Amino acid sequence: MQDLPEGDRNMSTGLSSDRQRQEAIASALTDFIEDLKLVDVVDFVAYIRTDQHGNIEELIKTAAELYFKEGSLRYSMAAQADVEWETTPKISLDLEFFNKGAWIYFTVVLAWPDNAVNVSYVEVPDAAGDKVKETELLLDALKDARLR
Repeated sequence: MQDLPEGDRNMSTGLSSDRQRQEAIASALTDFIEDLKLVDVVDFVAYIRTDQHGNIEELIKTAAELYFKEGSLRYSMAAQADVEWETTPKISLDLEFFNKGAWIYFTVVLAWPDNAVNVSYVEVPDAAGDKVKETELLLDALKDARLR
């Protein structure tokens, strides 16, 4: 086995941390997303198209309270409905996660057959730029926020 030069080791650690964070975020949100998919897609489309963000916020809050501490997962007041005749509908909801100083800004895409979580931004101020520490703190924040 060859040793990696210092720069490559840091790159490898960074990629590993990114993958670990992606998996942790997706895992933490799986049940919540499945709960959101119990809402009729027509209701989401109607709320989005008529700018009834309060209704969307309430749906998200109701689903989140089953899995997360109060206030740790919330709607960012932006959504999109992609509905065309030739495809299945896609509902995109911008959300924020905040717990123990960790912020995650992301979009949940409700679709068939697969859903998606697109992370836009992660901020963990207590990590002081250390990617490994940032990942540890983020994983701890996700775990701490979960009710089950």
